[in-house]
Amino acid sequence: MTALVIAEHDNASLKASTLNTITAASQCAADIHVLVAGHNCDAAAAAAAQITGVSKVIVADHAAFADGLAENVAAQVLSMAKQYSHVLAPATAYGKNILPRVAACLDVGQISEITKVDSPDTFERPIYAGNAIATVQSIDPIKVITVRATGFDAAAQGGSATIEKIDAVASAGKSGFVSRELAKSDRPELTAAKVIVSGGRGIGSAENFKILEPLADKLGAAMGASRAAVDAGYVPNDWQVGQTGKIVAPQLYIAVGISGAIQHLAGMKDSKTIVAINKDAEAPIFSVADYGLVADLFEAVPALVKELG
Repeated sequence: MTALVIAEHDNASLKASTLNTITAASQCAADIHVLVAGHNCDAAAAAAAQITGVSKVIVADHAAFADGLAENVAAQVLSMAKQYSHVLAPATAYGKNILPRVAACLDVGQISEITKVDSPDTFERPIYAGNAIATVQSIDPIKVITVRATGFDAAAQGGSATIEKIDAVASAGKSGFVSRELAKSDRPELTAAKVIVSGGRGIGSAENFKILEPLADKLGAAMGASRAAVDAGYVPNDWQVGQTGKIVAPQLYIAVGISGAIQHLAGMKDSKTIVAINKDAEAPIFSVADYGLVADLFEAVPALVKELG
């Protein structure tokens, strides 16, 4: 069996989620190919070739792939898919936009957001906001799978895969790139950060959110938020952690003024160490916290910053 991994990249480098997806693929099939569909993407292809376990990197270089438009990338995947037993992509906005199109055209059922591979045809995935784990067996000839990155370790460096360039399919002509607005921050990217400091509705206002900045600065952390804080307009949408936001699993997650609604817990409960600060001793966040402090955050956070020197 051979698996095809759709690489998420920016033409210059691979996104971290691709490494986790390759680990999942290695548990599905003995042979792993990686598709890098982009434009002037030789650097990303070279990075993919250095990943342990990858035997071949397939490069489709065309201007139609420059911005990762799902319609165009899906067409490229479909031109190759029947050669493979498994087609996998990260369960990010990128992968979730491409693979449902692929599954529909192949007339197979997509298996979404797997967190474990039991066997080449059997997988585990969270349901009910992570409160239950479903074991899914597929009898489809081609398994189309999105991979939740937090469920798998990143694949290591040290490979020496061959790189093969192929002819790109023609543009689907169904969509076009208009513009991109990127949030600029000196902090680590939320899904890749090793430490995250998150605030909730208990912070009270956008102005009050600044109380978390010195703590994040001391720890070199990314900043996140609950959906309640985002909906209240305290912080931007791209800070949201949770079932309908970003799924994270840092080494340290500090939840400040977050009650712990089930949707939020689904997005961060796989963090290695969870610290919760909340004045409500009954807050659900304490059920998943490794360390909990029942205190007024406006006193506790400055005191913690002071202790950190």
